Amino acid sequence: MSTFFGSVWWMIVSLGVLVTFHEFGHFWVARRSGVRVLRFSVGFGKPLWLRRGKDGTEYAIAAIPLGGYVRMLDEREGDVAPEEVEQAFNRKPVGRRIAIVAAGPLANLLLCVALLWAMFVIGRPDYAPVVGQAEGIAAQAGLHRGDTLLAVGDRATPTWSEALVALSGAAIDRHDIAISVRDADGHQAARTLPLASLPAGFDDTRALEAIGLTPRFRLVPPVVGRIATGTPAWGVLAEHDRVTAIDGAPVAAFEDIGPLLQRVGGHQVMIEVQRDGERLALEVTPRLQRDARGSRWLLGIEPAPVSQPPYDATLRYGPVAAVPAAVRETWKLASDSLSMIGRLVTGHASVANVSGPITIARYANASAQLGVAWFLNFLALLSLTLAIMNLLPIPVLDGGHLLYYLIELAKGSPLSERAMAVGQYIGLALLAGLMGLAFFNDILLLVR
Repeated sequence: MSTFFGSVWWMIVSLGVLVTFHEFGHFWVARRSGVRVLRFSVGFGKPLWLRRGKDGTEYAIAAIPLGGYVRMLDEREGDVAPEEVEQAFNRKPVGRRIAIVAAGPLANLLLCVALLWAMFVIGRPDYAPVVGQAEGIAAQAGLHRGDTLLAVGDRATPTWSEALVALSGAAIDRHDIAISVRDADGHQAARTLPLASLPAGFDDTRALEAIGLTPRFRLVPPVVGRIATGTPAWGVLAEHDRVTAIDGAPVAAFEDIGPLLQRVGGHQVMIEVQRDGERLALEVTPRLQRDARGSRWLLGIEPAPVSQPPYDATLRYGPVAAVPAAVRETWKLASDSLSMIGRLVTGHASVANVSGPITIARYANASAQLGVAWFLNFLALLSLTLAIMNLLPIPVLDGGHLLYYLIELAKGSPLSERAMAVGQYIGLALLAGLMGLAFFNDILLLVR
């Protein structure tokens, strides 16, 4: 399956599952609140399948699978027979209407917990939170290759994914943060990352690069790939040579070669390599190259293409331990999401962090390719995002309706239809602007 069709397919599957649960939340509470449900539809548009239940509700699967809806009996949307008035949504006490509207986001929240529980039981493969290279701020904090990140702030980091989320949030806030590490010799130590020294306006979508951290699994093996014609390495090194040392200094990754060459400068250097099972010592003199990035001593080699390394860690719990773990993870994800919304509103985070359906579809496809556990993790995060977004106090969303009902509780009477209509227009304008920004970011990312 191509990337395009795979992204479309997994996007439809993801939204189909999540929206169905969301609408079922509205449906279930509405029925138990005495409201007559006219139609429960998965998808929009013309029904492809339609069945009327014994309760009189129409159950439909529609042609456009990117959503769904629950249509309830409501005097504001059409004539209602006198004998059915008491089953109309608008005739119910405000408390019941609040419960019905809030049930959709709550269903997504509960689904998030259930999906995370399943993910923990299955076990999510990941990378160990081991430092591969530390430069800049990371080096200033005393981090070194081989250090394992145990915690960032008060958040445990059993895998690199948890470390990445914690470090990214702290970098955006630009607050110094304490980290707990275990060095290559097994000794635990405390370090402080001076994130307050990050430059203003740094690209917060590439926080690790700004911090100067490279995870171990991202290091490139020191294997020679293409050799540029006429460069110092031409005719001396060969493709597939594995560089093991430069002037006696060990080389564990391709990233080590550059700094060692800068240390040597223009002097002749002894490079030790492994070639076809033999150890060779070769003499090469680096050449100075000047370009827009400055002056550097180079050999003229590029790394050999590498594939994604295998996972070396698994995040897993037993069926019982996975329950509190799923609740804690849901709380952490919700806290991270709300914090990011706050940063976006206050301008502390770039609007480039706002993603639209194209990026979501790509992530859906990528997570599905990584296995069941990663796809469950993606579904859980998306379900939580839907819950939070729907609770935002924007008219036309569930949160907007809840805002109307809370105002009704406070003033003792419903808002006027004119006030609600104005709110609907404002809500549509806000949603249109948000969707436009999300699509712009998606397209810009594709172009890049």
